Amino acid sequence: MVEREFTHASWAEFLAEGKLMGVRCRACGALSAVPRLVCPACRVEDLEWVELSGRGAVEGFTVIHVPPTPLAAAGYGRDRPYASAVVRLDEGPWITAQLVGVDPQRPESLRVGMRVRAEVVHQGEAVRLGFRPEG
Repeated sequence: MVEREFTHASWAEFLAEGKLMGVRCRACGALSAVPRLVCPACRVEDLEWVELSGRGAVEGFTVIHVPPTPLAAAGYGRDRPYASAVVRLDEGPWITAQLVGVDPQRPESLRVGMRVRAEVVHQGEAVRLGFRPEG
């Protein structure tokens, strides 16, 4: 589909364009939601970028009070935690990202199986992936 290197930088460029991209193995069809140089299933290097729907369900989540540096720079911390989730995409692979549009101070409002949709979160010049509950 698209000729770009299979790197996080390329993945972030796609995200900045509003596209959640994954990598599919042309040999066995295995799909990954994050860039890889080699197929995790058959170890072949014949890969292609594919656009993912960005829809899925929460498989697990946690509330984080001590964030990594980029999220600390965005104002998250002990007094302003955020929720992070493992999301199983409708296409099959899973990915981790911040849950946006939720109240991390009320984790009882979050649940495994909750349907979510990908959203691009802008932070200055940078972008990151978030998932917002559907409905």
